Amino acid sequence: METQRIASSARALRHVFLRDMILPASIGVLPHEHSAPQRVRINVDLGVEDDGALALSRKPVGRDELSRVVDYGHVANQVRAIVASGHVRLVETLAERIAEACLTDTRIHLARIRVEKLDVFPDATSAGVEIERRQANLSTR
Repeated sequence: METQRIASSARALRHVFLRDMILPASIGVLPHEHSAPQRVRINVDLGVEDDGALALSRKPVGRDELSRVVDYGHVANQVRAIVASGHVRLVETLAERIAEACLTDTRIHLARIRVEKLDVFPDATSAGVEIERRQANLSTR
């Protein structure tokens, strides 16, 4: 299934992403899922204010400084900390926590989070959930 593009010059959004983070997680509702970590794959897609893509603008490239962009290293560290923070019963809860952490940065207008458990079924690569959340005050973007 094709997901909608995030980067958009018309909406002045850039697409910042993390692909296929595989982490050990204490996750699940079944008793055996409480005793040992499971592998999860996490993908994070963010729609971030793009100060260089304002419609009809020919602004030069912005400052070459980390402070003017969303640091994907920081996002990756947030994801690691959330996953390591303790047992979570549902992949939906884990995805929501990651989205909430991302959206604390007001430059992030959209967070699309996918969480997959990799070792659930022998005949499936993964099982999980994908959510999309937006800043509450930016419903039109």
